[in-house]
Amino acid sequence: MKLVFIQTGGTIDKEYPHTTKGWAFEFGAPAVTRILEKLNPSFEYEIVSVCKKDSLEITDHDRANIAKLINESPESKYVVTHGTDTMIETAKYLEQHVKNKIVVITGAMLPERFYNSDAAIQLGTAIATTNLVKSGIYVAMHGVVKSSSDIKRNLKTGQFF
Repeated sequence: MKLVFIQTGGTIDKEYPHTTKGWAFEFGAPAVTRILEKLNPSFEYEIVSVCKKDSLEITDHDRANIAKLINESPESKYVVTHGTDTMIETAKYLEQHVKNKIVVITGAMLPERFYNSDAAIQLGTAIATTNLVKSGIYVAMHGVVKSSSDIKRNLKTGQFF
């Protein structure tokens, strides 16, 4: 079975704009592509994009599209890259709408394009998690992996626990 990576946008996928000036960001190709090139994975995988949005703009319609993609796919393992602001909301939504699959949601505090980004370590944690857990919806951030019902976030520090 292959591992399916689902892009939704978020900081992990943000890039500097190519057509505008200033500090704005745009969403480009999935950061997963560049990270996996460095990993040289020994597993089969596929990368799909459901949306390219800041997580504050992700709606239940987008979440339904993620759930539909997962439910209609024969694969059993998924990593969803997502913005951190509404990652927990998406995890809780998927908990209600996806059964008998392993789904790990992760993201980054800094864009993958930044030299000091945490994207690679977050993605690596998510990949490893898909090999170690039973069916369910999980969040992997800041060196912590918890189920959608157990994960919390400190809004002052931004850290998940």
